[in-house]
Amino acid sequence: MKFLDQCKIYIRSGDGGAGAVSFRREKYIEYGGPDGGDGGRGGDVWIEAVEGLNTLIDYRYQQHFKAGTGTHGMGRNRSGPAGDDVVLRVPVGTEVLDEDKETLIADLDHAGMRVLLARGGNGGWGNTHFKGPINQAPKHANPGQEGEERWIWLRLKLIADVGLVGLPNAGKSTFLAVTSAAKPKIADYPFTTLTPNLGVVDLSEGERFVIADIPGLIEGASEGAGLGTRFLGHVERTGALIHLIDGTQDDMVEAYKTVRGELAAYGEGLADKPEVLALNKIDALDEETRAAKAAELEKAAGIRPLLVSGVSGEGVRELLRAAWRKVREQRGEVVGDDDMVEAPATQGWTP
Repeated sequence: MKFLDQCKIYIRSGDGGAGAVSFRREKYIEYGGPDGGDGGRGGDVWIEAVEGLNTLIDYRYQQHFKAGTGTHGMGRNRSGPAGDDVVLRVPVGTEVLDEDKETLIADLDHAGMRVLLARGGNGGWGNTHFKGPINQAPKHANPGQEGEERWIWLRLKLIADVGLVGLPNAGKSTFLAVTSAAKPKIADYPFTTLTPNLGVVDLSEGERFVIADIPGLIEGASEGAGLGTRFLGHVERTGALIHLIDGTQDDMVEAYKTVRGELAAYGEGLADKPEVLALNKIDALDEETRAAKAAELEKAAGIRPLLVSGVSGEGVRELLRAAWRKVREQRGEVVGDDDMVEAPATQGWTP
C-alpha cells in the first residue's frame, strides 16, 4: 500500500427533486383537486474519520464524488425519496482545506468525528401546497434546489505522541524498528526513509505511546532541498520530539544546528516543542570518545544528550522514558519521580 498524505478532490451534493403538478382523476369524483407530491431532497456529502487507515491512497484514483439527486414528486401526493448521501472515510488526523489550501474547514482529530461538507438541495413543493380558496387548481410547482459543489484538499497529519527528527542516516529507522513492531526500510545510505512510519512503543502497562519517524532533514530543506519539509506536518501533533544525532559523524554540532534551523524555518511551533536530545550509535565509540562528544554536543545545545544505541539497545529505554515524560508534562499531567513505572533492569532494550 502506497503512502499518500495530501490530495485534491471534487465534491458535489445532490440536487433536490422537482415537485409534481398533478390532479386527481377518478371516476365519480367531479372535482378531484391537485395532488402533486413534493420532490425528495438531494443527498449530502459527509467526511468521517475512521480507525484502521493511515493513508489517503483511496483518493488517488477517484477524485470526483457526487451525492444522489432527489427523486421528483409524483401524483397522488407521493413524495420522491431523498438522494443517497456520500461518506468520505479518511484516516484520523486528516485536515480538510478549502481550494486555496489555507482555509481550514475541519480537523478530524479523533475516530468517529463526522463533518458535513456539502448539503443537498431541498426538494420542490408539489402543486398541492399552492391550493387555496382562490386558486383551487394551481398548475405550478417548485423546482428542486441545486446542490453545492466545491474543490477541497485533504491533508493527513499522522497522530503520534513522539516524533523522531534528525539528519539522514542518523539511525531513526533503526531506532523505530527496535522499539516497536514497525518495519521501516533500513540501509546504509541517506534517504532510505521516503515516507513517514508509525510504531507503537510498549514500555509497561502505563507507558504505551505512538512514535513517528519522518524522512531526514538536510540543510535547505525549508527551501525544497532533499525531500523538503513536506513530512514535518506529521510531527506537528506530537507532544515531544526525539532529536537523534549520529555519534560517528565528524561535525555533530553542525548537524544539530541544521535540524534545529529547519524546524524553526518550518514554523507551526515545532521549534518550541519539548525535545529530548540523544547521541546515537554509541556502540561504535569507546568510553573516552563518548564523553568527549557528549560534552561537545551539550555545550552547543545547552542540554545534556542521552547516549543510546539502536543496535545494542543501550540507553534506549531511558530515552523512551524521557520522551514519554515530556509528553505527559506537555499534556498537563502530573509527573513525579514516583509516578513512572519502573521496569526490571535489563541489559539494553527489550521490546
